[in-house]
Parts: sequence; C-alpha cells; structure tokens
Amino acid sequence: MTSRTVTLLDVARVAGVSKSTVSDALQGSGRVAEATRERVRAVAEELGYRPNSAARRLRRSSTGAIGLHLPQTATRLDYYMNLAFGAVARAQEEGLDVVLLAPAGVAGGASGRVASRVDGLLVIDPEVGDSAVPGLLDAGVPVVTGERYLGPAAAPSGAVICDNAASLTALLDHVTERGARHPAVLAPAGTSAWATALRATAASWGQEHGVAVALRTVPFAATPQEAEETTLALLRTDPAVDAVICAPDGAAPGVLRAAATAGRTVGTVSVRTAGGATSGRTIGGATSGRTAGSTTSDRTAGSTTPGRTIGGTTSGHTAGSTTPGRTGEAGTHPRTPLLVASCVDGTATRSAEPPVTAVDLRPAAYGRACAELLCDILAGRTAPDTVRRHAWALETRASTTPPC
Repeated sequence: MTSRTVTLLDVARVAGVSKSTVSDALQGSGRVAEATRERVRAVAEELGYRPNSAARRLRRSSTGAIGLHLPQTATRLDYYMNLAFGAVARAQEEGLDVVLLAPAGVAGGASGRVASRVDGLLVIDPEVGDSAVPGLLDAGVPVVTGERYLGPAAAPSGAVICDNAASLTALLDHVTERGARHPAVLAPAGTSAWATALRATAASWGQEHGVAVALRTVPFAATPQEAEETTLALLRTDPAVDAVICAPDGAAPGVLRAAATAGRTVGTVSVRTAGGATSGRTIGGATSGRTAGSTTSDRTAGSTTPGRTIGGTTSGHTAGSTTPGRTGEAGTHPRTPLLVASCVDGTATRSAEPPVTAVDLRPAAYGRACAELLCDILAGRTAPDTVRRHAWALETRASTTPPC
C-alpha cells in the first residue's frame, strides 16, 4: 500500500483494534494501553500510513499553544534563548502560549502526542541527524522551520531563512578589504542548513577569489576553549594566517586568547593621541560615509568605535588615525596583526577586548518572524509553503580595525 491509499481502517484491521483506538493511539489521546499504542504505531509505520493533516485540524479544537523545538545545544547558547524570547513575544500577541519541547520528549514516535497538545510547531535549525525532526514535520499540524531542513521528510508548511552564504561572504570580503591575505574559517560541524552553507561558502569563496582559505571544522556549539585550541594549532601549523573567522556562537573569545598566546596583535592598536578609529555599518550593499572629529568607544584616547552592517550596506565615520600592529616603546611591529571576526554576534563578541566584528543574526527578530509566519498560516492569512527571508547585519568593530 502507499501513503495515499492507507486509511485508519486499514491500520485498525491489521492491528486488530477499532478505528477509534487507532486514532487515539496515533494522536496520543484516549485510554489506550501503552502496548496497544506501540503496536498500532508499528503497524501504521509498516503500512506507510500518513494522517490527513487538514482533516485532523478540522476535527480538533484549538489548543491555544504552539510548540518550539530547538537544537540540543540550545540551552547554552545566547542565540537560541534570544530567539525563543522573540517567538514567545509574537505568539502572545496572537493569544498563543509557547510550549518548549524537550528533545527526548519528541523522539521515538512521540510526535503524535505533541501534535495533540499544540496547534502548530516551530522547528529551529533542524539537523538531518535529529531523530525528532521527521516526526515533527509529519505530526499533522502546521510546521514552520527556522532555516531549511536538508533531510528526507514531509515538507514544512513554511520557512524563514537567512542568506548564510552571503553573511560569510561579507565577512571574508571585509577581512580581505582590511588587508588579510590568508584568512581562516572555524566552521561548524553538523547537518543544519547554517553549518552546511558556511562550510560550502568558505571553500567556494576561496576558489572564486584565488585565496587559500584555511578551513577548520569545530563543534556546532564549540566552547571558547575548543576555539582557542583549534586556533592555536592553526597558527602554529600555518603562521601565514592573518584573519580568523569563528562561526560558533560565543566561541570568539577563545580565538582572542589564542592570538595572545601566539603573540599576535588583534586588529590594530591605536597610538595614544587624540585621534580615533574606524567604524561602519553595512546594510544591503550601499556605502555611505562621514568624517568627524575623534571618537572613542571605551573612554580612552585612540580607541575604536563599533559600527554596523545590515544585510550588506556600509555606512561609517572615520576620525583620527590608527597604527597597525603592537607598537612598543621603540615603535616596532614584531608580528603581523591578526584580524578576528565571528559569524554570530552576541554578548561574548560585544564585551570582548577588543570587541569582535560579527554578523548580527538578530535572533529575537528571527524568532518573532518564525512565530509570525506560523500564526499567519494558522489564521489563514498566509498560504502554506510560504518562505520568508530574514535580514542579518554586519557589525564592524575593533578586532578588524584597518591599518593605515
């Protein structure tokens, strides 16, 4: 039988139970013995049964809640916490609660029980290796994914995506414009669309520009220590590296520590004069600029003021001058400065010393956009299969201050 021909009655006949028992077992409702539930689910899977999600939504009343599924690494990453808060804020405007789904609670065939408790699902950064994702995508309720799912499963009702290839391209372009000739990328492992795009872009950008990009793979949620160890090994084996772009959220401070250990100055260090440094904001690709007097970011002369780039447009102001390298009393430059940037902005990059240039993925706005699309689909304001795009922003800071 095919998934288009198998019905609840077919499953009931093979499992030796009533049609209503099959329905309760698959939806996780009713008083059905656990052994019976498992037998019914096994028969349904064997026969290739797929629920009619439209009919199911018509039969059941609204629960007043949506589910949120995050990667297992989410609990220690600021990005996902901010995303979750954004999703909750938007859902509350629609009168909906948000149920955070524990990874263990939706794996192993429990998606039917999840679908009986929520009106729709948000599945963020779905990985091919996440056993829960296929069941969630086929749970019989509308599903919106944050980024695309690259594995084989039912298509979601909608998706909100970022141009991750463009954001890494902007970072690579930025560090080369600032003088880097041998950049390196600490790319995330894993099978999410984000991780896959960054690894592919690092390789393709190098080929297109004729630049040797040193690509190193680190865990999806690499810690600062893991980033430090990887960077130290990289600098020791390939001392020509003059820029390191670190992908994982919160890991960039480890790159800064590695640079210090290796005796590499990050960005440039300004001479202690009344001058300032360069800052800019990129949005979508246009450039505007202004020149002003001296500007400082941490209340010291000759420091840098952070700037911002959104989806690719640079605006900026330049004040005073900067001197590349670590300038000692004799005015020497013992080593080539190392430019440092991050694919994810956050507290760690903003509060680092020096502050780190980073891509602001605007996670709260992203979570809000995902929840809004799901709410629009649930309310019939938007047709299923809608894909919306989310803008990122490039924040330029002192870690990539250009030499003069």
